Amino acid sequence: MPGNATNQSLPIHGNYHGYYSKRPFTRDPRLTLLPAEFFVGKRVLDVGCNEGWVACEIGQFRGARQVIGVDIDDTLIRAAWRRRRTVWSLQSPEGGNISGENHLPPKRQRIDHDTSTMDNDVQNYFPASCEHSYGPLPVPDRGCDAFPHNVMFRTADWVKDEIPEDNIQYDIILGFSISKWIHLNARDEGLRQFFYRVHKCLKTGGVFVFEPQPWDTYSKARRMSETLKENAKHLQLRPDGFGELIEALGFDHGQRLGVTGEGGFRRPVDTYTKQ
Repeated sequence: MPGNATNQSLPIHGNYHGYYSKRPFTRDPRLTLLPAEFFVGKRVLDVGCNEGWVACEIGQFRGARQVIGVDIDDTLIRAAWRRRRTVWSLQSPEGGNISGENHLPPKRQRIDHDTSTMDNDVQNYFPASCEHSYGPLPVPDRGCDAFPHNVMFRTADWVKDEIPEDNIQYDIILGFSISKWIHLNARDEGLRQFFYRVHKCLKTGGVFVFEPQPWDTYSKARRMSETLKENAKHLQLRPDGFGELIEALGFDHGQRLGVTGEGGFRRPVDTYTKQ
């Protein structure tokens, strides 16, 4: 997300601390709209990753080969690294990653077809109370494609600045809950730049998974600062026209997977494939 938010007291870039206490989940409902095998063996970039919950879920349970989470807020990125270690600490020795042989899910899930049971056993094998009392388990110095080694985080304003991992194009780029903040901070030009960067950094056949934030949610956000309020006066683009901008760059017509979430977080999720 654009700008420098390190010393901001207000989350003017959407860099909410404790965001997932407001949007709690065991499995992110946005990811459930995607096929189970969607991330298997893929290289994924999560732009605006916040505290890393989605990135860790993709790396641990969705079989991704590599997941890079990037966020403007260094405090959130440090929290994301802690989240990675916490999730690793709660995982059973069998692990939750489905990126192993034949990309199959853990044995319990294959036999029982009961993901809630599997989640319980995998995630809570090492109780959270143990971590609170004794600290997280150490991450072993082995394995490069299995969780947690397949997940990493970087602090960067990705709309403007490249990161080293951009040198190899991604299979999938996620843009969850960020379009409004890019738009309000960097105006129409910044949003166009974001879509351009997504297209540039995706492989041909790669997929952009996008959660556009509705125009009516801009009203509250722009009141966070005078800069956002002033920028909002100059915005010509609207969320219902974002699809046309994305397609004009060289993506397909796009597909709406559905609408998910509750309350103010109930939003659509779209996918666009780079042609």
